[in-house]
Amino acid sequence: MALEMKVPSPGESITEVEIAEWLVEDGDYVEKDQPIAEVDSDKATLELPAEASGIITLKAEEGDAVAVGEVVCLIDTEAEKPGGGDDKKESKEKEESKDDSSDKKEKEDKDKAEAKTQEPSKSSTPSQKQDSHAKGSPSPAAKKILDEKGVDAKDVEGSGKDGRITKEDAVQSKASMGSPGKGKRGESKKKMSMLRRKVASRLVSVKNDTAMLTTFNEVDMQPIFNLRKKYKEEFKDKHGVSLGFMSFFTLAVVRALDQYPGVNSMIDGDHQVSFDYKDISIAVSGPKGLMVPVIRNAENLSFRGVEDEVKRLATKARDGKITVDEMTGGTFTITNGGVFGSMLSTPIINPPQSAILGMHNIVERPVAIDGHVEIRPIMYVALSYDHRIIDGKESVGFLVAIKEAIENPEELLMDNDVKRALEL
Repeated sequence: MALEMKVPSPGESITEVEIAEWLVEDGDYVEKDQPIAEVDSDKATLELPAEASGIITLKAEEGDAVAVGEVVCLIDTEAEKPGGGDDKKESKEKEESKDDSSDKKEKEDKDKAEAKTQEPSKSSTPSQKQDSHAKGSPSPAAKKILDEKGVDAKDVEGSGKDGRITKEDAVQSKASMGSPGKGKRGESKKKMSMLRRKVASRLVSVKNDTAMLTTFNEVDMQPIFNLRKKYKEEFKDKHGVSLGFMSFFTLAVVRALDQYPGVNSMIDGDHQVSFDYKDISIAVSGPKGLMVPVIRNAENLSFRGVEDEVKRLATKARDGKITVDEMTGGTFTITNGGVFGSMLSTPIINPPQSAILGMHNIVERPVAIDGHVEIRPIMYVALSYDHRIIDGKESVGFLVAIKEAIENPEELLMDNDVKRALEL
């Protein structure tokens, strides 16, 4: 009996997927629930498990776009699992090895005979010696210079005897504009995944359909450094997760969204939709590109709760096991280009949201503190926002609120009780 495997629906509004990679080959025996393919939707990459055990017959190629509900493979559930025949297999391998050895020896004898008949004479004829100084050929010194310049000898006119290229000719030569250098000049072409195509389309639409602006500020990270140095080991020992920067910034965003609710909204036609909850999207790098899973109701989470969610979602995204539901929604996004070394950037809004916070790398910089110059760990932060519903006052005030919370976390994020806030 042949079982037809159809493409399941990865989520609401998704009508087709793309076969990113087959993890098995046509004719393989597969076990039930064994991953047989990776499929791309416009939101995530998902694994397709076998619905039964048996011999598989593939009905779609890698790169094919297939509709939800379409048959992509057949599984012969009555086929027996391959096994046995080891002795016959070993005997066959020995026989093949023996034949290969015989063929190899026969080929070597034939090659030696051909080489002997084709061996050239060791003495050069006068005509051969004359050809070595043919017109346009460079002298050894000239050849070395031309090679260093990346100039082809045929592009140089020689001034020596019989047109020979001299050292002076090589020194005066110049590579023509557009002449290829000595390095490799190959190229390759591959189709972008459905997820990457969708991301590209969304990013272009953001630039075209929103009035996006970016405002910047700098944050002194020393208070966060001091807290982490003092409590990170105790925090990790008790909760099993690290006390990272993301929990401080997430809770700072929650506080800032309370003060500036217009930033926690989006446009729907002629209406502005505001939310009384904070679903914070966090951008993480996955095997198929950027993923943006969502921390739900971040306003209800503690430092430990945020760090737990960040670790869980980031791990699933990097393992390619993130679900569409975990990537859907979000009212505000945080992206951290600093992990890749970015000093400053203008992050692009994650539609249909209206704002995104960009974190960057932390660099020791000289700053003025109470009239004195001190070296502090400074991070530049950026807020990109849709100017159609967020004005300059709100955007600047929001970013200042982030700065205030990060530079004074004990009072503004921990209510002056660090151990209680960290659940220690």
